[in-house]
Amino acid sequence: MRKKLWKGNEAIAEAAVRAGCRFFAGYPITPQTEIPEYMSVRMSEAGGIFVQSESEISAVNMLYGAAASGVRCMTSSSGPGMSLKQEGISFLATAELPCVIVNIARGGPGLGGVYPAQSDYFQACKGGGHGDYHMLVLAPNSVPEAANLTMEAFDLADYYRNPVMILGDGMLGQMMESAEFDHVPTQKELPDKDWVITGTKAQRTPNLVTTGFLRAEDSEKQNRILFAKYAKMAENEARFEEYQTEDAEIIFVAYGITSRFAKSAVNILRAEGIKCGLFRPISLFPFPDKQIESLAKNENVNLFLTLELSMGQMVQDVRLAVNGLKPVLFYGRAGGMVMNTEEIIEEAKKICGGAVNGCSV
Repeated sequence: MRKKLWKGNEAIAEAAVRAGCRFFAGYPITPQTEIPEYMSVRMSEAGGIFVQSESEISAVNMLYGAAASGVRCMTSSSGPGMSLKQEGISFLATAELPCVIVNIARGGPGLGGVYPAQSDYFQACKGGGHGDYHMLVLAPNSVPEAANLTMEAFDLADYYRNPVMILGDGMLGQMMESAEFDHVPTQKELPDKDWVITGTKAQRTPNLVTTGFLRAEDSEKQNRILFAKYAKMAENEARFEEYQTEDAEIIFVAYGITSRFAKSAVNILRAEGIKCGLFRPISLFPFPDKQIESLAKNENVNLFLTLELSMGQMVQDVRLAVNGLKPVLFYGRAGGMVMNTEEIIEEAKKICGGAVNGCSV
């Protein structure tokens, strides 16, 4: 298939259809409204079902029913809408129901606005709802990567029987780039969905999909099952990109759209003799902490500078990964303000004290 120009939101929606999504429930909220709008047309064309629910709460709970019947399903939202979905996400994770959830994040807290932000990191990665649970969280930094990760998210959801989140932002959702859908099916052997509730036809024992572990012993047992699965994710699904880190003295750590500004800053700073590199987490859960720890042990590295469109959230995971081996500094913009390449360069030079040959703190 030839490349064509896609808006980020619409590329994510088309990728979901091509991955076999046949149920979508959602509610309009900027800056992700193009996803349900696009799905309202494509679901019927693909033989699926589209529901504009009466609320975000309704939408996420509709996924519970669709996933329990074995259908590949998805919902999307932003900011306040994602907050409303948290109880349902906790239920989906506990019942081990595969689905894909897209968050095209906007500024906040509170109502916020339509401008891009990365301040939903805690909500996505630390379990925004109640109880001990996690989603697998993937953070693309381009329209083509958003499309490909969305397609892969459905395979990962089925493989782990777990919700998977695509965490983007208002800029990624609204920008347009050329993309083609070159998804290669997972090499993982996807398990049979022998747990679904589709009716027994008098041929098997009825299945039960539940989050109602009312005895403390049963609830603890289910928690241990879930966390064994999360450990498997941590072992096999930590994803990242390294750029010019081999001899870097400053390592920028940035994900999503911010990483693109950071990569440009690396190129400009290196042309001026300041050895910078970029570490980009692609999976936010599991977080690639072992890889960051390995960089921290490199004698060339003097410090890490975490760049986020927030007041500082991922930086906490970076500090845990570095574990005191090197300083971890932070630079962020908040509320929908977007940093640019020039700001990152200025911050790096400030840290270096204007030095070109050698940079230390």
